Amino acid sequence: MDNPTYRTIWISDLHLGSAQCQADVLLDFLKQTESEKLYLVGDIIDFWSLSKKMYWPREHNTVIQKLLRKARHGTQIIYVPGNHDENVRDYHNYVFGDIVVKNTDVHTTVLGKQFLVVHGDEYDTIAQYHQWIARLGSAGYDFLLWINRILRPVRRWLGIQSHFSLAAYVKFKVKNIVQFISDYEKSIVSTLRDKGLDGVICGHIHHAEIKEMEGFLYVNTGDFVESCTAIVEHFDGSLELMHWLKQDEPALAAQIALEAHVHD
Repeated sequence: MDNPTYRTIWISDLHLGSAQCQADVLLDFLKQTESEKLYLVGDIIDFWSLSKKMYWPREHNTVIQKLLRKARHGTQIIYVPGNHDENVRDYHNYVFGDIVVKNTDVHTTVLGKQFLVVHGDEYDTIAQYHQWIARLGSAGYDFLLWINRILRPVRRWLGIQSHFSLAAYVKFKVKNIVQFISDYEKSIVSTLRDKGLDGVICGHIHHAEIKEMEGFLYVNTGDFVESCTAIVEHFDGSLELMHWLKQDEPALAAQIALEAHVHD
């Protein structure tokens, strides 16, 4: 069974080098999908986390190898750094193993729509001007993700396949955080809507979304620590938000065998 192929894929906030990265789901996504172009929209490597504790399991290395292999085999990969990997911004327009680093990029869809691709921390006043608060918030967020990581295998053992995230649940129960997300979205849209663009594709706040705001399309890729989401552009130019669940390999094998039997 051939993997689905898209014109473009956007993923962000992988946080490789952090225990919160769902590398197994990410690897499954990279193995099961193909695209002509792949954007890595920031916080790919979590240097904040690595500066506190060296954590780099084999799966994280495999993710890097998989990305390099895709680039080597013809996928155009553009790496737009974020605030957790901001050191990479010093290498704007450099090429590393066929992966191009760009601090921002403008993507044109097959329909001619133009989208600014940017991580998005540039529009977050806390990240820009109060980094100690951002780091404190990041530590609290990591704690919630740690609890969620403990609960995840329990849910799988019980046969519960879901995108439930304790961090996301708390995030949307705290009024100030909900307001922050709304302010963040409005800040980006109000800054960019008069720049001759049709929309923006960003990450940063770990909240995937596709919505029109004041005639401007706001697209957020989400993350691969909580919700495991990506944005894809189909060959007709339409954009889709994908929530990825790791494929059940035995079930997948059984499905392939069944399809083969049906076509005999």
